[in-house]
Amino acid sequence: MTQVRDVIIVGSGPAGYTAAIYTARANLKPLLFEGMQPGGQLTITTDVENFPGYPQGVEGPKMMEDLKEQASRFGTEIVFEQVIRVDFSKRPFTLWTDFNEYQAKAVILCTGASAKLLGIESESRLMGHGVSACATCDGSFFKNKEVLIVGGGDTAMEEANYLTRMCSKVTIVHRREEFRASKIMYDRARANPKIAWMLNKEIVEILTGEKGKVNSVRVKDTRTGELSVEKTDGVFIAIGHKPNTEVFAGQLVCDETGYVKIHDGTYTSVEGVFAAGDVADNVYRQAVTAAGMGCMAAIDAERWLERQGSH
Repeated sequence: MTQVRDVIIVGSGPAGYTAAIYTARANLKPLLFEGMQPGGQLTITTDVENFPGYPQGVEGPKMMEDLKEQASRFGTEIVFEQVIRVDFSKRPFTLWTDFNEYQAKAVILCTGASAKLLGIESESRLMGHGVSACATCDGSFFKNKEVLIVGGGDTAMEEANYLTRMCSKVTIVHRREEFRASKIMYDRARANPKIAWMLNKEIVEILTGEKGKVNSVRVKDTRTGELSVEKTDGVFIAIGHKPNTEVFAGQLVCDETGYVKIHDGTYTSVEGVFAAGDVADNVYRQAVTAAGMGCMAAIDAERWLERQGSH
């Protein structure tokens, strides 16, 4: 018979590790699945300067190591396995990985989200080295520099406006002339004198100069197919995020874009299953808010288990 755990945490970013710290300290002996990308999106961020407690900033992977070490210190069992299937239809809940089957009284989902990317080789190679998928996280590294932002929705308009606070010039690159962005966001960007526009263009390659730093992009005209090279100090991708919720399809109520719907803190549509961080947050998407939600989910789970007489 599979041992029934008090709490299983799925995911290992700031939300997952914080949930582990709190549930471990509550003596719930949590089991945490790291997944295929331990540490989540922060492992592709070189420097994090906006997380409280790191006055000199910290590298994303180092910060995740610190959180993991803290979770381990209080007794979290951490396994490098990916959850591939779940059954939340009856309690105890059952979760399967490639190797094993597990059962839990409560589950905290912290599987995060993935930035949608352009899908070109140079983009993934230079992520964190002049290419970013988060203006709020990395904008300050481009003070007084010229950058490109790719996208045509509200996120691109919002992040372009945000980047003009520190960058000397921000150019929005969009493959069409029509925008998905709401009129108010589009008009605000159009009215900003520091924002330029490169329409009917798509980036096909990101180029580097000396020291391997991004210095230009190769763009293709979507109408004529003509190629040209445009100078830039950095490239921000703002074509949206995709929550990592495929494995919970049909098990939980999600919104139209796939984010897990939560209520009363971190409760999902299934009692005993909680969600924290970017898997349920399509608004803030910051390390510090994910960590805060991880704490909330842990407290919600502990109190819920207590009411069930399970703790």
